[in-house]
Formats: sequence, C-alpha cells, structure tokens
Amino acid sequence: MAVYIALLRGINVGGKNIIKMAELKRVFESIGLYEVKTYIQSGNVLFKSNEAEEFLCNKIEHEIEVVFGISVKIILRTAKELEQIILSCPFSKDEITEAETLSKVESLYVALLKHNPLKEKIESIDVYRSESDKYHISGREVYLLFQNSIRNSKFASNLHKLDVLTTVRNWKTLSKLAELAKNMEI
Repeated sequence: MAVYIALLRGINVGGKNIIKMAELKRVFESIGLYEVKTYIQSGNVLFKSNEAEEFLCNKIEHEIEVVFGISVKIILRTAKELEQIILSCPFSKDEITEAETLSKVESLYVALLKHNPLKEKIESIDVYRSESDKYHISGREVYLLFQNSIRNSKFASNLHKLDVLTTVRNWKTLSKLAELAKNMEI
C-alpha cells in the first residue's frame, strides 16, 4: 500500500473555506483510506491507499464538496516522491542561509503542480525572475527561494500563469510531511 500526502489547496486561509482537521480526517476515513493523519491546519493529510493518484484526487475532492459544500482541489504526492523532492533541492545551504538572513522570514518553498507545465508557459513566467527571487522547475515541482518574502514576490504572484493547478508549501512543512510519511512506511 502506498503512503500518500494530500495537499489541499485554499482551505483555512484568510478565514475562508474553514475545515477542521478532525472532520477532514473523518472524511478521508469514510471513503476507505487507511491510517489517516493530518498535519497543521493548512490542509495536509497523510494516508495509505492502493488506488491511483487521479482516482484518489477525484474521490477526495468529490467527498469534501459533498460533506463541506466547498470545492477544493488536491495535489497528491507519494512518500517516495516527497522524499525525492527534499533530496533534490537545487539551492545550496549558503544560498538558503543568505536568503533567510536577508528576509528574516521563511525563504524556501516548493510549489507542487498537478502536472508538468508546458515549455512556453515556463518561458512566459521567466520575465518575473529577479535577483531576490530564485526558482528552479523540476517536473511537477517549482523550488522557490525568496530574499524578500513570498508575499513581496512578483514571481510567486505570477505562478498561476503556468496554467497548472498549484499549491505552495514552505520547506519546514514539506520536511515534516516527508518525515511523517517515511514513518508510516515502516
């Protein structure tokens, strides 16, 4: 059985689409998913299943809409994929330390995409690259390093121009999710 991490997009942000994690956990269990765990309020759910990614996304999104009346999109990654994301960080420790020193807030993020972006879409957002915003696209992930905070980033605010469903998590959250997922595989 595969360990999956569901990253729900747009819940519990700015007082909108509020879903309690205990209730969300019950929904996942009610549709036959195993060993369901949630992590922080921003919509991160770990579980086990033998079903395929696309089927699971549709099943979970449908059930959340039925139960909560909220249309939520989900990005899924397996424990192995998440581990690979962590291992493949393209930025050096020195680059990360410098960015965090300059910004004094979380600087390293990953935008997780539903599917690979088209080459021409990648080229169209490259105009938003700056000295303070570094990025690296690898398959379905966009690694982001900000020196002036994600909130001040023109690049981050234009990620939607990739025309791919996207959700963003900071490095600390992804690292913790990878650790929890690895423990579930044992």
